[in-house]
Amino acid sequence: MDKKTSILLSTYNEAPVIKKTIDEIFKHVEDVEIVVTDDNSNDGTYEIIKAINNSKLKVFSRKDRGLASAFLLSLINSSGEIVGWIDSNMNSLVPKIPEMINNLEKYEIVLLSRYIEGGGDERSKIRRLSSKFINSICRIILSNKINDYTSGIFVMRREVLQKVVPISYGHGEFFIEFLFRALNSGLKIKEIPYTQSPDIEGLSKTASSYMIFFKLGIDYLVRIFITRFRKL
Repeated sequence: MDKKTSILLSTYNEAPVIKKTIDEIFKHVEDVEIVVTDDNSNDGTYEIIKAINNSKLKVFSRKDRGLASAFLLSLINSSGEIVGWIDSNMNSLVPKIPEMINNLEKYEIVLLSRYIEGGGDERSKIRRLSSKFINSICRIILSNKINDYTSGIFVMRREVLQKVVPISYGHGEFFIEFLFRALNSGLKIKEIPYTQSPDIEGLSKTASSYMIFFKLGIDYLVRIFITRFRKL
């Protein structure tokens, strides 16, 4: 599609990978702007981004932390007719973005999926099992029309926001609700397979401790039930 694309990034202590991710996006995605919200990184991430001399790069820094609200801040400050989101440490997946954008000719939202033919997950056993469990609950409680509710890597037409707006609080669980509301609004969603690589040691925020991991799992389950019964 010959339209301007905004790729949104949320960062917290991504110094080892952020420049590579930004470089890959500019390399592979035509007519693109990158909008980054940094959540008060203390490892130089913000300074690395600010040092990149490109007028198509916007960066915002704030003291608060939260993936969902960081996504919303970047979304508000984006201007592309196509909007996409990818994890800052998944630069190896950037070459798939053009294929995703091309699928927007027929679909309103295109997301990468580990749970369709051709997809996979190479992370630790506990992370694979927890992800499969959460997605199984999503398919039972919400809809089985989506296989991977939690990949969080997607592109969409901007006009999607005229029908459904992300309710951006919490962590990545906000994306579950966004997809469910999009389905119920009649939007067409396409899944493309991908394999999630092992977490880069020190960069996984969700697996930084068992306590945080368990709390996030509970948050996801609560959000699933809130999503199911929230009035659309």
